[in-house]
Amino acid sequence: MYNKKVVHLLGAIAASLVPLFVQAQSSVTLYGRLDAGITYVSNYAGSSAYRFEDGIWYGNRWGFKGVEDLGGGLSAIFTLENGFSLGTGKAFQNGALFGRQAFVGLNSKWGAFTLGNQYDFVWDYLNLGGFNLASEGTGYSSHQGDFDGYSGADRLSNAVKFSSADFGGARFGVMYEFGNVAGNFHQGSAWSVGGIFKSSAFRTAIVYTKINNPTGRQGFDPYAQLGVTTFLGKTVATINPATGVATDLFPNGMQVDSKGVFGAGALYVIGNLQLNVLYNNINVKGYGTSSTMQVYQGGTQYYFAPDIFGIVDYQRTRFEESRWSRFSTGINYLFSKRTSVYAGADYLLANSGTRAAIGYAFSPSTTNKQVDVRIGMTQSF
Repeated sequence: MYNKKVVHLLGAIAASLVPLFVQAQSSVTLYGRLDAGITYVSNYAGSSAYRFEDGIWYGNRWGFKGVEDLGGGLSAIFTLENGFSLGTGKAFQNGALFGRQAFVGLNSKWGAFTLGNQYDFVWDYLNLGGFNLASEGTGYSSHQGDFDGYSGADRLSNAVKFSSADFGGARFGVMYEFGNVAGNFHQGSAWSVGGIFKSSAFRTAIVYTKINNPTGRQGFDPYAQLGVTTFLGKTVATINPATGVATDLFPNGMQVDSKGVFGAGALYVIGNLQLNVLYNNINVKGYGTSSTMQVYQGGTQYYFAPDIFGIVDYQRTRFEESRWSRFSTGINYLFSKRTSVYAGADYLLANSGTRAAIGYAFSPSTTNKQVDVRIGMTQSF
């Protein structure tokens, strides 16, 4: 008798919740994106390599987006997004459940105010704005060392963010990350500002992000990222002259004071042709000194048909005594709005004395050259 009463009670509760569940689900979207492929690397710490790699063209993800209409043009919004490896099934972002994005907020006719773990405006306006065409090639799209966070590494946690609505093609945004360090409001904090303007054929954007005491993916492992042996006046790696084997002296990263990322881009569309230019300036301070990386980038994208396009992109980078030239090309075929296949290649040439390392993707070459070739596919839902 007792068990029957419990069953009936649970059934009644479930039945009463069905309308609420259906109503809630009507405002919640499950989404995701998958990427996987095969990559050839000409010199991976001294040897060529064929590698299965995923989450390259787009980071693998699944998540939920929700909207609740509060009336009067106001709505509550949230996003929870997980990043993971398709090859192993393991979570990225140090195993965080929703390490890519996790925020809640309010949206109005003026814009969205959100709180949580969120991307900065380098990602929102320059990367998603389409100014970095190298990302449409192989997907190894970050600039040297990914110092500027083009891979999406510079998510700001514990952050408050305002992203404006579109006003005649113009949008702007500001955000602040709390360091949450007792007695020190500055330590571990960050802020980001940006603006973007779009017309039918022209687009331009400008952003700045300042991160204090960056660590983890926001931080610096100079040899792994750049293939250099000195950084901010310190020796960061040694090379055995007999074997050429490198010893990274900071494999867990260096603690610097801050990094500031300035970026500006423009693009113009002429029929099926898109022309892009991008400039980034990344200033790093630490150990009583500072250094600046400058990235000059230009490229073109052309639609041969509505479902097939190709890109050609060139980057020139300067940092301390090192120089890099990188050429990227790729082609993409869209089976549908959700599924595509792509192929591309990157060639990186560094100056003498610097070991080539494409983006922050591979172990540095034992020479000043490195080449990758990749084929892959993406699917979204």
